[in-house]
Amino acid sequence: MIARLLALCLAVAALLPGAARAEDGYDLWLRYAPLEGEALERLEEFNPQIAVDLYNREDNPTLEAAVRELGFGLHSLLGEPARSRPGGHGRILIDCGSHPTGGEQYFVTTDRQGIRIGGPSHISCLYGAYALLRELSLGADPRTINLTSAPAMPLRMLNHWDNPDGHVERGYAGRSIFDWWNLPDRLDQRMIDYARANASIGINAVVVNNVNAQAYMLEPRYIAKLKRLADAWRPYGIRVFLSARFSAPRDIGGLPTADPLDPAVRAWWRAKADEIYAAIPDFGGFLVKANSEGQPGPQDYGRSHADGANVLAEALGNRGTVIWRAFVYSEHNDVDRAMQAFDEFVPLDGQFAPNVIVQVKNGPIDFQPREPFHPMFGAMPNTRLMLEAQITKEYLGQGTHLAYLAPMWEEVLHADTGRGGTVAQIVQPVGMAGVANTGSDRNWTGSDFDQANWYAFGRLAWDPSLTSEQIAREWAAQTFSRAPEFVEAVVPMMLGSRQAVVDYMTPLGLAHQMATGHHYGPGPWVCDLARPEWNPCYYARADRQGIGFDRTASGSNALAQYAPPVAAGLAADPDYLLWFHHVGWDQAMPSGRSLWAELVGRYDTGVAAVDAMADTWAAQQRHVDPQRFRAVAENLVIQQAEARWWRDASLAWWQSINGLPLPEGTRPPQHELDYYRSLAFPEAPGQ
Repeated sequence: MIARLLALCLAVAALLPGAARAEDGYDLWLRYAPLEGEALERLEEFNPQIAVDLYNREDNPTLEAAVRELGFGLHSLLGEPARSRPGGHGRILIDCGSHPTGGEQYFVTTDRQGIRIGGPSHISCLYGAYALLRELSLGADPRTINLTSAPAMPLRMLNHWDNPDGHVERGYAGRSIFDWWNLPDRLDQRMIDYARANASIGINAVVVNNVNAQAYMLEPRYIAKLKRLADAWRPYGIRVFLSARFSAPRDIGGLPTADPLDPAVRAWWRAKADEIYAAIPDFGGFLVKANSEGQPGPQDYGRSHADGANVLAEALGNRGTVIWRAFVYSEHNDVDRAMQAFDEFVPLDGQFAPNVIVQVKNGPIDFQPREPFHPMFGAMPNTRLMLEAQITKEYLGQGTHLAYLAPMWEEVLHADTGRGGTVAQIVQPVGMAGVANTGSDRNWTGSDFDQANWYAFGRLAWDPSLTSEQIAREWAAQTFSRAPEFVEAVVPMMLGSRQAVVDYMTPLGLAHQMATGHHYGPGPWVCDLARPEWNPCYYARADRQGIGFDRTASGSNALAQYAPPVAAGLAADPDYLLWFHHVGWDQAMPSGRSLWAELVGRYDTGVAAVDAMADTWAAQQRHVDPQRFRAVAENLVIQQAEARWWRDASLAWWQSINGLPLPEGTRPPQHELDYYRSLAFPEAPGQ
């Protein structure tokens, strides 16, 4: 090993544009706000100096990124202007191996000589640098920090639903962050800041375009654009993936077919893969949505999902991975939409190529405020399965409602499948994907609190044993304020926020009651769309006698897709009551109330919870900068109004069906049902 000690003079403000910005949310959790009190005294006494121990004499962009981040973070935490620090005596030694496949684990250890950040590869040191800065930001003593961590999942991925024209499907934070028009000639600094944020929470893969893909994204002009992104992100440990349109051989390849068993189609995909790898040697692979919601796929030619995935897998070989989404439903399933993915994919277990991953949503329908875990987890032991979650809040209030999603993901990850372990144990050998919520808004995610979901996704993908509370504490302290009274007030608010949304939107296991198309606001009365499963009434099954979707043996029997002990638990779980059962309005609940009274009570509980959130936030003004405090407060005003809208519109509709009076003392809906039914929203906010 050839060692050299580097004294660093860092013009940090010039290197990192966010360093001197106002508190507008752009800096995310990487603010590195100046420490105070004992935490500041400890770091000042440590008096850090950064050094690098290299295994070779060549500069390495990943180590350079680690050094830049440490320099910026330490200066900021110390409250110093950007300048050199040649005289520090508290050495922080960056000492990592150079093997590119040595692993991503890191350690941060402290001894009499200072702090050492190490690991088998350069990316280990970058991850270790972020971990050290996180600990220091949270007030840790630099003389006692000892960390050892390795990612639980090899693939920790963001799926962007961004389109080449700049529109983001289900995006509520402005337009796309990808400047396809000016790439590859100009790379926006935002792409580097985006990579920094992802690396800081361990995200190592990004799909840059919508799963409803355009075939021309595979053309040479876009491969050149993709290469520029790949080159920029490589130092941060991020591999680029691309959503591929299954019909591309026909759409842009000049072939008469896209049949996966056609030799010419197979040859076309091989040639396309070779073209991409010639430009991007570490290209991650393809994500494919096929035979779902009108997208082309192998079933168009009488072939299976395995046939379709395997032809792309053959083209990539051992260079990359095909990620095949299991989100499928069609008008041909007239029993229960929740069952279709299981029915189509489980019989194919063992037929997918080794470099194919089947990506499965957290629940069997579609990112609802609460769903049981997807029954495919554990049911395909011979297939690599990956968990897909939605960071953007398509069905949870979109761009304005405060809903911290870590508790939802924690529920799913910890769910016992009854078939080989928890969901986390099933997917840990493969990975976890999150539908990204980033956009062109200055604060990246539209709402400041939506940043917490991006952060939580990365942290859980790295370590699913982390608790929602631990992650919320980290995020709140780094993003807003370390003041104990702030953290102790805001973290419980965050932890209860998703349950509040469940209660005022879809309580007791109701699902998909959102207005159709844009999924904004309530629409339980919609029942006239061409396909049954497009209609909210399909999922509620409300009639004069009761409400809920019977998925037991007397109904669709979707419950049987779960392992028997798990099915018994789900059938008895009140949170999924109306998901699995059609229940009479007057049936007694464990609380002693009728179902109708219980349902009304849940709606009211959700509204009250949002009011309490607004009160909690109003008391935090002294801890938060004016711009972000006002933005969150105004969003909570919107959420209060819309929680009441959801509650009132839903109750008015259920009353029109069951003819029952509201329980005594209950506030009636503000308007008649016709008013709520007359509301129309041709485009979802933020789209």
